[in-house]
Amino acid sequence: MCLAIPSKVVELHEDGTATVDTMGVRRRVSLELMGEEVRSGDYVLIHVGFAIQKLDEEEALKSLELFEDIIAELEEEERMYEGLGERYRPEV
Repeated sequence: MCLAIPSKVVELHEDGTATVDTMGVRRRVSLELMGEEVRSGDYVLIHVGFAIQKLDEEEALKSLELFEDIIAELEEEERMYEGLGERYRPEV
């Protein structure tokens, strides 16, 4: 299974790579597999260091909102179980 989080292109480089922002984390990825032009400000999906698909901004922002909700729920769950010890944590 592959989990791809939309990433915003923040800088294009002459070597065919781009710097992207993924929920506040910046990294450099290859644009080699992209079949269409990518511009600064575009949203793309990343797989193992390669941009593989361009996304509509509205779709990307909806996905990012869902990821933020999931993270918030997981953090709340962690706070609930903090200090209870491992035997009280549900199996994942």
